[in-house]
Amino acid sequence: MGRPKVQKKFAEMKRMIKLSDERLKAKDRQKPKNHLAKLEKKNLGEINEKQVTPVTSALFFRYNTQLGPPYKILIDTNFINFSIKVKLDIIQSMMDCLYAKCTPYITDCVMGELEKLGSKYRVALRIAKDERFERLPCLHKGTYADDCLVQRVTQHKCYIIATCDKDLKRRIRKIPGVPIMYLSGHRYTIERMPDAYGAPRT
Repeated sequence: MGRPKVQKKFAEMKRMIKLSDERLKAKDRQKPKNHLAKLEKKNLGEINEKQVTPVTSALFFRYNTQLGPPYKILIDTNFINFSIKVKLDIIQSMMDCLYAKCTPYITDCVMGELEKLGSKYRVALRIAKDERFERLPCLHKGTYADDCLVQRVTQHKCYIIATCDKDLKRRIRKIPGVPIMYLSGHRYTIERMPDAYGAPRT
């Protein structure tokens, strides 16, 4: 013979003790409602302080007034590597993209990163040591380039960031008024600058 069918009981809940029950210990017991109301009245008179990051005077709504020719472009490690793979002259391609004079800047962190990569990236290192590329000294500890670039861009809004790193792009998009230059289809493209050649239509 088969097993007898047992009917399932739906919506059956455990019986729970209320938080205001007398059987609970004093520390677990819920405070009476009038006590909460008194606390709320006390908090109404107090001033709650919030720390808000100051907005720079360079921004006019979403438009960055500090950006203008000659453009200052901060270069990331992978941007140089990808430019070599696609066989693009960095400065010439930047000028073709922005229709203006461009000054590429390289921080000490990026140089340190290129030196750590070894002999495989010696061409990229030689390009980075070019006289037309201006060097920016880093005063902070550590050589993680992404943090360094994000910190620089947050402090000074006069830079455009050139990178192909998805994580770094995501971080920079959160900072208002900073354009991002990247490689797309064998040429440079720029975000957040509609006047530039090849800028994506929004």
